Amino acid sequence: MIWLAALGTLTLLATVMPSAPSHASSLYRRVDEDGVTHFTNAPTDPRFKRIGSLSGTAQGWLRLPEAVRSRYNQEIREIAGRHGVDPDLVEAVIRAESAFNPRAVSNKGAQGLMQLMPRTASALGVRNAFDPYQNIDGGVRHLRYLLDRYPGNVSLALAAYNAGEKAVDYYRGIPPYAETTQYVQRILGQSPSAGGSGTTTAIYRYVERDGTVTITNVPRGRSVSLR
Repeated sequence: MIWLAALGTLTLLATVMPSAPSHASSLYRRVDEDGVTHFTNAPTDPRFKRIGSLSGTAQGWLRLPEAVRSRYNQEIREIAGRHGVDPDLVEAVIRAESAFNPRAVSNKGAQGLMQLMPRTASALGVRNAFDPYQNIDGGVRHLRYLLDRYPGNVSLALAAYNAGEKAVDYYRGIPPYAETTQYVQRILGQSPSAGGSGTTTAIYRYVERDGTVTITNVPRGRSVSLR
């Protein structure tokens, strides 16, 4: 059994292992009290509801509820305005980093809405990275620093936010990492005022030889687009 919480991270990757024939092409989902959607192919909780297909984008469960998107709107605009950062850019970073989940923790240890690493949070004076206001304030100040370090180049500032300044400086541009490249493209696509079109990333579905189904926004070879 494999499940995931759709946190809107850079690489949305769900692996559904083959099970009984009746579940071979079925997926179940539930939305928790925070508006986060959870998926599984072997539900153990009655709150999971079966969905008809794996094309979640068509059904809407890969989109963030409006209530989740606007939950921290006031804090974002107040903090972004104070530090001279475009609030739309901040919102797009939060969407890409945590999908507005203040309790999000990455596999590398980044925490909270803007996914601050403990060392970065400490350097920024953020005492509680899971406090939404503190996290946004620290993340925006860090983003402001990067925008000043790479003046006029939002792409490089975003790349440094994701991969670190050393990587950007070493490659003298956006590092050739698939994660970082797509991270920058995704955020710029969600922030029209930062030069994006507002378009969303395509989601692809693959079926492996052993029947494993993978849903991802990273295309590889032949695939079936779900958007």
